[in-house]
Amino acid sequence: MAVVKVTRENFENEVIKSDKPVLVDFNADWCGPCKMLAPVLEEIAGSRDDVKIVSINVDDEDILAEDYGVSSIPCLVVVKDGKEVKRSIGFRGKDAVLELLR
Repeated sequence: MAVVKVTRENFENEVIKSDKPVLVDFNADWCGPCKMLAPVLEEIAGSRDDVKIVSINVDDEDILAEDYGVSSIPCLVVVKDGKEVKRSIGFRGKDAVLELLR
């Protein structure tokens, strides 16, 4: 499964109503650490079907970022059953991201 781009229009269906845990990546095109994290998330998304990984551009979706209190990026938020259960700020390597999903 690939990383899914999420907007306000599809956020509820892709994240809140998801039947599996969702790793939400809040990022921006200009953010260096976000660019470093993107291939890590793509690799994880391609190898796991027990979680969904979505990407939200904070410049395009500032209301979603505000709703989740995102002030630093990259910001990874794990959502289960529509509720935030974990959060990590800053670049994380593959092992740290996988640990976040445990």
